[in-house]
Amino acid sequence: MVDVHEVAVVAMDSVVPFDFATPVDAFNWSGRYRVRVCGPKRTVDAGCFELKVPHGLELLSEVDTIVLPGHDPGLVVPERLIEALRQAAARGARIASICTGAFVFAATGLLDGLRVTTHWLGAAELAARFPALEVDPDVLYVDNGQFLTSAGAAAGLDLCLHMIRRDHGSAVAADAARFAVMPLEREGGQAQFIVTPPVAPQGAELEPLLLWMEANASRDLTLDDLARQAGMSTRTLNRRFREQTGTTPLQWLHRARVRQAQHLLETTRDSVELIASRVGFGSATAFRDRFKRIAGTSPNAYRAAFQGCQN
Repeated sequence: MVDVHEVAVVAMDSVVPFDFATPVDAFNWSGRYRVRVCGPKRTVDAGCFELKVPHGLELLSEVDTIVLPGHDPGLVVPERLIEALRQAAARGARIASICTGAFVFAATGLLDGLRVTTHWLGAAELAARFPALEVDPDVLYVDNGQFLTSAGAAAGLDLCLHMIRRDHGSAVAADAARFAVMPLEREGGQAQFIVTPPVAPQGAELEPLLLWMEANASRDLTLDDLARQAGMSTRTLNRRFREQTGTTPLQWLHRARVRQAQHLLETTRDSVELIASRVGFGSATAFRDRFKRIAGTSPNAYRAAFQGCQN
């Protein structure tokens, strides 16, 4: 029997409701976690409502993952919470912050010397108050291994899906993403580990072409080939692609190929050279370059990070 991964979400006064609900829902959607809520007080003022908190900070001594949702950046972090987080980190618990939860996290000193992120509106203040941090306001999230931080709002869901994928593999994370009605990875900021091709809305004009491109990604396709398949000029195709997917046909194709390569890196022992050929890249060098630009890491590093995490 597989042990259930224990998650604690910390709630305090001024907690951001969206940030609070995101990890509760995301981890529960996967069915692989037990999520509980704790805090220094048993009743939390969330502004438009009050939240009853079932557990005290002692919960942090026994869980595998701790999530710090966004709070008012001016909130005074209780010393006992700071100490509880430090003790949890010392025993190896994973700690993640969403949005301005980074201010709570930074107060522990655990992020000193690390690259972190937060909501772009709070990035300058975070950097000013905690000069030992390297604050990057241009990414959706930053994974430092044991410690993770994300930008605001929906970026918290990107982070939770990333952690689910890291724990249980892409198939489990993809199921959770479907519950959220969002892709496993969104374009924006710097490249990330989790990559899926942008998808047009179901029933959109380009949907048949995208399905065809996905099925034929290993072929040596040109823009003319794609326009011919779509029955429109290259200029019209480029315009419609931008409107419906937010990217170009060839960029979409590259991302589709990288996504297929990720699956092969996760599930096979095929060489990088063979995978490059199987997904439609002309050379292993071109594949490595494109993979790094899209996924933010090398194929071998990606394989080392994600292979073996499938259940």
